[in-house]
Amino acid sequence: MLLKPNRAVLSFPPGFQAADFSHCQVFGEPDRSDLQSQISSPSSSLCVASRSSVTFLEMGFVSFAGRVLFASVFLLSAYQEFIEFGSDGGPAAKTLRPKFNQLTKHVASHLGLVAPHIDMKHVIAATIALKGLGGLLFIFSSTFGAYLLLLYLAFITPIVYDFYNFDIERAEFVQLFIKFTQNLALFGSLLFFLGMKNAIPKRQQKKKVPKTKTG
Repeated sequence: MLLKPNRAVLSFPPGFQAADFSHCQVFGEPDRSDLQSQISSPSSSLCVASRSSVTFLEMGFVSFAGRVLFASVFLLSAYQEFIEFGSDGGPAAKTLRPKFNQLTKHVASHLGLVAPHIDMKHVIAATIALKGLGGLLFIFSSTFGAYLLLLYLAFITPIVYDFYNFDIERAEFVQLFIKFTQNLALFGSLLFFLGMKNAIPKRQQKKKVPKTKTG
């Protein structure tokens, strides 16, 4: 019959120094009564601090890499549209113009509102700015950059990926619907990022508030 250890044991080899954190090892399952005495000792607290700092650096790098990969979707698209911009907005303006005109006709027929004439060249320039600036700011964990990307997605997604204008049997419906849902996933990811950014300061404030003793 094997007995599982129920106490956390910190083992330090001979010649252990405070600056040498690579020898900090914890074996067994931690016991609450014994863990407090271990943390109170200087050597064990240094081990805990070193491990938490390493974990923090690893998570920071993973988070930064994730933001770079996410923003690359918008940055590469903005770079391509900027190169092909030309004097008339490039292929992006030619693709957007008929879809935008069709949307304005729907709005005019159902709501009776007449949309003013908008040059697609200016619209493409605005979308390039939103994607480029928003993507760069998002890499550095900026909430303003996330809002810029949200604004771009909210504007461009229902216009460009207009699957609702095609019958469900047509191939265009499937292609546009897939791209529409992909943009919805990007939109949801940005909302999740903003939610986490707003939740972290609240948690830190709760930890800093001292508990008042009633007696």
